[in-house]
Amino acid sequence: MLGTLVLVCASVLCANLPFISERVFALFPSRRKSLLLRLAEVLGGYLLVGSLAFALERQAHGAAYSQSWEFYVVTAALFVVFAFPGFVYRYLWRKH
Repeated sequence: MLGTLVLVCASVLCANLPFISERVFALFPSRRKSLLLRLAEVLGGYLLVGSLAFALERQAHGAAYSQSWEFYVVTAALFVVFAFPGFVYRYLWRKH
């Protein structure tokens, strides 16, 4: 149960961080990030959270179960839904 909560919180954080922070991957300073770079950061966050999920599953069950392509499509869509508040804040709500 705690692992699931950690995974959901990490997903929401990693999905919204590219839209909130002006730093590249929250580490390197940048003057202005393009939308393409922000989407690349979202993809990197998805891979990072996927690695965390893989590690948590392996720790809890001893092995990670194999998944088909449908699983990855659904989790990617859920990650994009998690990123929506950050996108709205950055491009639709905030005055430039």
